[in-house]
Amino acid sequence: MASVENSDIKRFIGAPVKVCIHGEAGEDMAPWLDKKVKKLANCPDNTHLRIYFDDHYFFAVPLTSEVAQTETEWSAYDQEAGLHYVIKSEGKPL
Repeated sequence: MASVENSDIKRFIGAPVKVCIHGEAGEDMAPWLDKKVKKLANCPDNTHLRIYFDDHYFFAVPLTSEVAQTETEWSAYDQEAGLHYVIKSEGKPL
């Protein structure tokens, strides 16, 4: 598995996507949210990639997370926190 690279997520910018942050299988899961990725930026200390959905709201994925991706989905697993960050396109592959 690779680590987090913003070039992998650029394909989702401006496209309708579903996003979710969740723990392990069998745990309670937050609902999938319909969003559009607006921009990507590293946090000031360069430990996380911020994935912005507007000018203020983002989620921050640790750069050391293990990444898996397909044509329609990108996911990162933060082993330290036990969280999965998932973005998937709503339509055809991007």
